[in-house]
Amino acid sequence: MPPVTVGGVVTIAGDFANGEPGVAAASPIASSNSPEPLATAANPTANPTANPTANPTANPTANPTANPTVSDRDRRFMALAQAAAEEARAAGEVPVGAVLVRGDEVIAKGFNHPIGAHDPSAHAEMVALRAAAKIAQNYRLPGCELYVTLEPCLMCAGAIMHARIARVVFGARDPKTGACGSVVDAFANAQLNHHTQVTGGVLESECGAALKSFFAERRRASREARAAARAAVVVEKDPSGTP
Repeated sequence: MPPVTVGGVVTIAGDFANGEPGVAAASPIASSNSPEPLATAANPTANPTANPTANPTANPTANPTANPTVSDRDRRFMALAQAAAEEARAAGEVPVGAVLVRGDEVIAKGFNHPIGAHDPSAHAEMVALRAAAKIAQNYRLPGCELYVTLEPCLMCAGAIMHARIARVVFGARDPKTGACGSVVDAFANAQLNHHTQVTGGVLESECGAALKSFFAERRRASREARAAARAAVVVEKDPSGTP
């Protein structure tokens, strides 16, 4: 099934137009469906702060291998999401990309482009969901998985649940707007009528590095523009360059 093409590119997506998303340091894969065990009188070491060496698997940071390893399949699809993110970078947008998968088939992809589209909802996830829904001729996408290079925000989390996505896999964590546990965990609410499985931290370092390099370059360009503007003012005041 071919992906939908919008404006000459396969499914465009994304926001973050008006601010830099926070990118957390790399950490082990986590799932919103796997809470840490609680300490009890019978088992005080279930709390890693009570005795971090007695039960290292209670604290993922103490023993990263305690968490499931990243599958080759997840790496492959996240790499495709990274390629979509580079399309956003090429367009001058924050580099976030997403692919929507059914089984082993990519049915849609999108990249962040709220600035170019003048659309605050044009996040990578939203664009991929819209394209997939058009292909399926259904706003519900049961059994599909969404891979995205940055932790979804609340808006995208809501759309993911409405679309009945079975699983979300994200790369870098977003401590400013992340809705998969970094700020809030929209998917952990037992009162909701649909529960999406969440896996975070897949190719986290690579996804985070792409975002950090983008904003570092943007800050550098901004400093150079300010310096050039100041130099132009000096020349205008004294064209001869005499002190």
